[in-house]
Amino acid sequence: QVHLVESGGGSVEAGGSLRLSCEASGSPHSSHCIGWFRQVPGKEREGVASLYTGGGSTYYADSVKGRFTISQDNSKNTVYLQMNSLKPEDTGMYFCAAFLGGPCFPIAREPDFTYWGQGTQVTVSS
Repeated sequence: QVHLVESGGGSVEAGGSLRLSCEASGSPHSSHCIGWFRQVPGKEREGVASLYTGGGSTYYADSVKGRFTISQDNSKNTVYLQMNSLKPEDTGMYFCAAFLGGPCFPIAREPDFTYWGQGTQVTVSS
């Protein structure tokens, strides 16, 4: 059983930055795909970015390319999502998710991920 814990959400003004963290524990595999998703009420979860911990390859949704960066710190079993130049449309609940093995697919889709964190809220005001 993989346990994921997100942190780092909050409220910022447009143009600001936040860094989300996803700490993973309990994984029996050394390599897996970690994804960040976001969701607003009434809409499906949208894949934002993903990272394959085995090789470091990363993928981003077009809406966040050039503004968000996903990275990992293996010593802390943590994956980060650095979010810069935030826009009001980035507002939502952000979830960390994982599936074992890998690598990641170019587009992060909710059905592909097995394990989910509890989410952290990001609010960007205009």
